[in-house]
Amino acid sequence: MQSLGGNALAPSAGEKTGGDGQKLSVEDFPLQEKRPELIRSKTGKKMEELTLEALMKGQINFEDFRTDPGILEYQAQIAEAAGRPQLAQNLRRAMELTALPDEEVLSLYNSLRPYRSSKAQLLGYAEHLEKTYQAIACAKLFREAAEVYEKRGMLA
Repeated sequence: MQSLGGNALAPSAGEKTGGDGQKLSVEDFPLQEKRPELIRSKTGKKMEELTLEALMKGQINFEDFRTDPGILEYQAQIAEAAGRPQLAQNLRRAMELTALPDEEVLSLYNSLRPYRSSKAQLLGYAEHLEKTYQAIACAKLFREAAEVYEKRGMLA
């Protein structure tokens, strides 16, 4: 990630923006240093509120340390501007996964391991992700896995 500085690309039409409509570039990396005002937890806590002292006093809890999906979108924008589309794609899938319970994320992860799921199971997971969580990018990954695993003989 250190190589993200410099060479910002101009935003193209239709590119995604963060929750507040901002479009970020490589000049905004790293967010913690360059744009700390954008960093908030999923519960809305600012980065400076997430301290050990606040935790010890019971002012914050585990939920306050969860990532806001908008932060992952900002990181994806920076990755795209730096010419790293695969990283941007991974960050957007992670953004979708913030809506899922931890146990379900782990279960889905295990189902993607080779020889763990049938094609029908993988396609079923894709349907579930799409309909239940609107996780379109993750659903696409499961459909692609079903096809690739079938071709390579890696289905359960």
